[in-house]
Amino acid sequence: MKIVVIGGTGLIGSKLVTKLREHGHEAIAASPNSGVNSVTGEGLAEVLKGASVVVDVSNAPAWEDAAVMSFFETSTRNLLNHEAAAGVKHHVALSVVGTDRLSESGYFRAKIVQEKLIKNETVPYTIVQATQFFEFLKQLADISFDGKKVRLPDALFQPMAADDVASAVGKVAVGQPLNGTVEIGGPETFRIEELVRRRLAPLNDSREVIADPNALYSGAKLDERTLVPGKDARLGETHFADWLKSSASQPPTAKLPSAAVATATKQS
Repeated sequence: MKIVVIGGTGLIGSKLVTKLREHGHEAIAASPNSGVNSVTGEGLAEVLKGASVVVDVSNAPAWEDAAVMSFFETSTRNLLNHEAAAGVKHHVALSVVGTDRLSESGYFRAKIVQEKLIKNETVPYTIVQATQFFEFLKQLADISFDGKKVRLPDALFQPMAADDVASAVGKVAVGQPLNGTVEIGGPETFRIEELVRRRLAPLNDSREVIADPNALYSGAKLDERTLVPGKDARLGETHFADWLKSSASQPPTAKLPSAAVATATKQS
């Protein structure tokens, strides 16, 4: 099966391509670096020839509200139009648990538009909404630091390892389109400040981490369970304590300008 991964050189995309190839699929890592640009449309017609599935794990390269909206709207329209022309049978998009509850955020308003576009077009689809990634807890602390303290929303979340994200998306990609949404998350629920504190400790990062009821998440106010998936979510196997002991816990080199970014990867 030929599967094209848009954003296929990012954190999730690169892992996904590897896993799909290990299972005998022809997985193509498509990104601007490989001559495929979903915003301009460059290279899409060529790379989609003979493709059965397109998986979109790309993310916006700029983070102002208007830029994020433009990216997701333009990119998604281009992908769906080219997929319809190429006869693609399944469009899979990586999104974020809680997206529909975070419309105060410009980033999540753009993700809402992305999801609506997918649902309203003719290409069969599955939307995979994922929770936060373990890999970006350090960056979440960085963008929540006010110069004195790391102030995080007083809420729960259920983050997961990027490797588990890629595995879950891969299973969806090789399955039948659901024309609906699947939620994925980690095996454990934590308070946000608790887990960020645990992440910083082995990095010898002594910043004080607190739960602040006024702290925002990517510009949006959280309720207790805004970021927690529902009871039917598909859960990853990697526990945080095990991940923390592994080489995967080394901080990624890319810096993320928004907490929302940690749920996906840049189109690189």
